[in-house]
Amino acid sequence: MQNNPLVTIICLCYNHEAYVVESLNSVINQSYPCIELIIVDDCSSDNSKRIITTWIEKKPEIQFITNETNLGNTKSFNKALKLAKGEYVIDLAADDILLPNCVVLQINAFKNSNYKNLGVVYGNVELISENGSFDSYYFPVNNQKKAIENRITGDIYKSVLSGGNSICSVSAMIKKTVFDRLQGYDETLAYEDLDFWIRASRLYEFDFIDEPLVQKRIVTNSLGSDFFKKKDSRAKKINYSTYLILKKAITINQTRAEDLAIQKRVHHEIMHTLKINDFGLFLKVLGLRILLIKRKFFKH
Repeated sequence: MQNNPLVTIICLCYNHEAYVVESLNSVINQSYPCIELIIVDDCSSDNSKRIITTWIEKKPEIQFITNETNLGNTKSFNKALKLAKGEYVIDLAADDILLPNCVVLQINAFKNSNYKNLGVVYGNVELISENGSFDSYYFPVNNQKKAIENRITGDIYKSVLSGGNSICSVSAMIKKTVFDRLQGYDETLAYEDLDFWIRASRLYEFDFIDEPLVQKRIVTNSLGSDFFKKKDSRAKKINYSTYLILKKAITINQTRAEDLAIQKRVHHEIMHTLKINDFGLFLKVLGLRILLIKRKFFKH
């Protein structure tokens, strides 16, 4: 590894006119010197495109992609990923903010880690309100701002499957070779992170930086809130994507212990589909549970 390897930060913007400048400034104000910034506006209906165009006027080195139609996060990110020249990649939403030492701490973690097959490093996150005021920490902390519960590192595959090792995606730095091997995000899905963490942790080790690296904004129309909506088209796509992710994960499991790990998440999804009254999806997820029972009687 060279002393200061290039880091590509892909900033995805969709109707983030109120926040995008602060987010972009947090990239160029990093203490780390070697950063490539690629911005994608996913056909925003607000003034985001005009604001970004003005912001980059005297920054010719920054690449700006403007989608003519709304492609969604997975396709927009993969589009930018094809242009990325960095050895490492960060996926940044245009309403979130990198803290000044975020990149240098992540690079140092890669340089100093004892893991030989390290693919991802991530850290803690400050959750902030729409107006920027502090709300809480993604992983609760003590008085020294250290995570109260120890994070599992190294081989975290079973923990990701079971749901016990949640990762705030915006805090992650990922080797470009990981994206290349996994062919980026799965564009058939409505959201990207769970599927990517499962596939990445199957092949690579993860490490945790016990410091806040990013400020993540809590917004009222966030993707996360859509998991729980009833009779909503966007929620249906998101929850169906979770079913597809779990179905795919079962196919790459290799041991009974891994099946037991994903069984916990399948059970959670069974209860979730009942709560949101999606009985068609309930039957599909129940089918995964039956599949896991059948697999119990066959060697992996």
